[in-house]
Amino acid sequence: MHLTCDRPGASALHTDAYAHLPDLRDRLTPADQSAVRATPETLALWDQRAREQGLTDDWRLSDQRLEDTRRALLGDFNPPRDLWVFGYGSLMWDPGIHFAEVRRADLPGHGRRFSYRTIMGRGTPDCPALTLSLEPAAACCSGLAFRIAADQADAESALLWRREMLRDGYRPALLPVATPQGEVTALVFASNHAHPDYVGAMSLVDEARIIASACGVIGSNRDYLVQVAAQLDRLGIADAYIRELQALVDTITDA
Repeated sequence: MHLTCDRPGASALHTDAYAHLPDLRDRLTPADQSAVRATPETLALWDQRAREQGLTDDWRLSDQRLEDTRRALLGDFNPPRDLWVFGYGSLMWDPGIHFAEVRRADLPGHGRRFSYRTIMGRGTPDCPALTLSLEPAAACCSGLAFRIAADQADAESALLWRREMLRDGYRPALLPVATPQGEVTALVFASNHAHPDYVGAMSLVDEARIIASACGVIGSNRDYLVQVAAQLDRLGIADAYIRELQALVDTITDA
């Protein structure tokens, strides 16, 4: 399987990953400092936390299933090739991967929504949190596109796949995204509407109440929302849904 990501030879033109967005240089968590870089050691820690929460061993997809689904979409990277990844939530400040280039990016036909429930990370079984996913929308979702260099794409995409597809909560796809430097085809993680933790479109008030109260081992659900909003502001991206939701959460927590 061959993925066309950029014009031939373009990768060599970019030696500074932040050339297009220099203001992000100190605003992204380095991969080696990321708590969500899904190395075997990190995965073992997540398994331990799941057991402590009383979850059974099948709380996540098996390592083999994760690898099979990744290969089914992305192939075997032989010959090596660059891979673009679209980030719209936590990937925008903590991508957890080594990348060679980052750009502003717009994904048409989709919008952010807190439509997926999680008991890990920023939630617990007693107080689940909400995390962002992508839903069909008339407009576009603006975020970031990360290019993983050809010589790292196989290994880095495996780590990313473990992080995003651990509980099969997304439907990954290769979709065209627009960037100021030209269109690229990127790996996108959109909602899996058939997943039992998919909650769909709740009212903003209900979403805000959950986000205002949920907290887990890596922090609060509110902090997740705050970081999304802050990164969007840095990028000059206006997302009315995120702004309205943050205002509601602030009202609830400050009451």
